[in-house]
Amino acid sequence: MIRSFWATLFAACLAVLASGQGASAQPFWVQVEAHSSLEEARARAEGYDSDLGGASGFRLPSGWHAVVLGPYETREDADAVRRQLQAEFRIPSDAFVSDGGGFGMQFHPQGTQTARPPAPADTPEPAPQTAEATPEPAEPPEETLREAQASESRLTRDERAALQVALQWFGFYNLGIDAAFGPGTRRAMTAWQEDRGLDATGVLTTRQREALIREYSMELAALGMEEWEDERAGIRIQLPKGMVQFDRYEAPFAHFTARDDSGVQVLLISQSGTQATLFGLYEIMQTLEIVPMEGERRRQANSFVLTGQDASLRSHTFARFQRGQIKGWTLVWTPERDEQMARVLPMMEESFATFGDTLPDGIGEASAVQRRDLLSGLAVRRPERSRSGFYVDAEGTVLTSIEAVQGCARVTIDEAYDARVIASDADLGVALLRPDAPLAPLAFAQFAGADPRLASEVWISGFGFEDMLTRPLLTIGALEDLRGLNGEDTLLRIGAQVQPGDSGGPVFDGHGGVIGMLLPGARIDGRVLPEDVNFVARADALRAFVETQGISVRTLAEASAVPPGRLTQKAGDLTVLVSCWN
Repeated sequence: MIRSFWATLFAACLAVLASGQGASAQPFWVQVEAHSSLEEARARAEGYDSDLGGASGFRLPSGWHAVVLGPYETREDADAVRRQLQAEFRIPSDAFVSDGGGFGMQFHPQGTQTARPPAPADTPEPAPQTAEATPEPAEPPEETLREAQASESRLTRDERAALQVALQWFGFYNLGIDAAFGPGTRRAMTAWQEDRGLDATGVLTTRQREALIREYSMELAALGMEEWEDERAGIRIQLPKGMVQFDRYEAPFAHFTARDDSGVQVLLISQSGTQATLFGLYEIMQTLEIVPMEGERRRQANSFVLTGQDASLRSHTFARFQRGQIKGWTLVWTPERDEQMARVLPMMEESFATFGDTLPDGIGEASAVQRRDLLSGLAVRRPERSRSGFYVDAEGTVLTSIEAVQGCARVTIDEAYDARVIASDADLGVALLRPDAPLAPLAFAQFAGADPRLASEVWISGFGFEDMLTRPLLTIGALEDLRGLNGEDTLLRIGAQVQPGDSGGPVFDGHGGVIGMLLPGARIDGRVLPEDVNFVARADALRAFVETQGISVRTLAEASAVPPGRLTQKAGDLTVLVSCWN
């Protein structure tokens, strides 16, 4: 296995710590919990004292408060206790062994400690101590600036990079990790020293380097960053295993759910496909509730990035298409984890690697829930309503009904592209949409050059089932009048069984020309019309409305009949789903 950049740096962190250790015995502790509240930490320490004995509490450099068991003479002893107590479910599964290097003021117990810490598994308890305890040796004096510079010069490249990473982790350094202690790194060291109330020399002493790396290592341990290699998905990536745990496969995803109510989730994405599959995934992911609507949307030829944020949720998704495979990942978290996830994200991005095959399409338990409710075990966000529309030019301008976009906080085309209303005509009942980013539709409307014949067949293209289907359906009807019931010359009347989702869709004649746009069901003088009586905004009225916005429309020149299969293809290429979100 190739060793990752972050694994190398973590090893360097240990080397930095080891370089400053002397020959004296180093005590070890089992850190079981950490709390931001001193009162809560003290209460938890008292609870562990009552249950297990030997609990202590120390303030951490980050301002949190650690609850620990110990001390133990060796790391092996401490680790044996940790494993035994975890097997008995008496301490959390993410408890870890610490050398106490980052411990500050002790807040528990107050006074002399009388309780004994849990003994290592299969190890006899030591005999009672009768002799007076040997006092701890005095801490050596701090290095002078010249001594600090000398000890710094002996650091390896990896150790220097590890210090930059630690400074970056705590927000003091924002440049590249190059292991070169230039002006940017010196400023970061100065800022860290000032923050800790130390002499701001811009050169860290051995003791300060150890403190920085210990603090960083403890935060890494709290996150539980580990390399996860998934043979089935063919993905290798660093994951915060202290906050997530593997749950299940449900193609195309491997699901990691939150551990201990951390509010963090991870998806690994793995499926075979083409560029079109990647683009389809890009559209579908935006309908998931785990991808809030506000955020960056960036799609390139062979990859995409989706970010989302709202008052209760954040997420970041990356996926790429390569050699017939689509692989990627999603990280989801709650706002209180923003600072931690800002550190986790770069580690996931840098460590992401692919190999092998993809998840088989049938892997995981099949879900009987419809797409509108669930996609591979993920809740799908639904629009308030969805209607139909159609492209009228090569830039992706869409014509739809006013009813489709009234009272909407956000309007989308095909659930993936944000759009805004640029013009509307209340009398005609139509609206014109422009996508925020220019689109390149496969086809756009060609309006009929003449009125169709009475009683001739017409075809309505629309999303009658709203967002249930990804392609529009054609409904056959008949042209019953060239005017409205009250003689309106901007309307046609047709007989057809349509659904509310069809409104806004194009109506075709037998030549493939657009003769108008289906309007929503109407009432006449308060009376409800029969279901098969529908009205269409005429092509000449639509053409005049669109051209007032400086948009040129195309008129169909071909007069020959179009086969049903070709008409179905054409209608599918130019008809779009218009969705209203609130």
